[in-house]
Amino acid sequence: MHELGITKNIVAIVAEHAKGAKVQRVLLEIGKLSAIMPDAIRFCFDICTQDTVLAGATLEILEIPGLAKCRQCGAEIALDKPFGICNCGSVQLDLITGEELKIKEIEIEELCV
Repeated sequence: MHELGITKNIVAIVAEHAKGAKVQRVLLEIGKLSAIMPDAIRFCFDICTQDTVLAGATLEILEIPGLAKCRQCGAEIALDKPFGICNCGSVQLDLITGEELKIKEIEIEELCV
């Protein structure tokens, strides 16, 4: 399960940016064509955040649909797998979206002194 390694990296990046502050929420964008399983990331997140500034943080995942542009006719088509065929019959497609893995937002607790 490569999601464990991915989640460890996400936690490390977020913790570095938090600079010791408590993290409340993390929003990830995961493309549906990325071969990353959001449910596995959710499972690993709870394990990987124990004893870190992310412990107890909410994880939100926004799944980005697959979209490609046909090189032959220029049409944009939705994809549910990393390959497909355009209505014109061409298989020469350039992926536009769907392969993302981004830390989109981090919400950090602000302390009033």
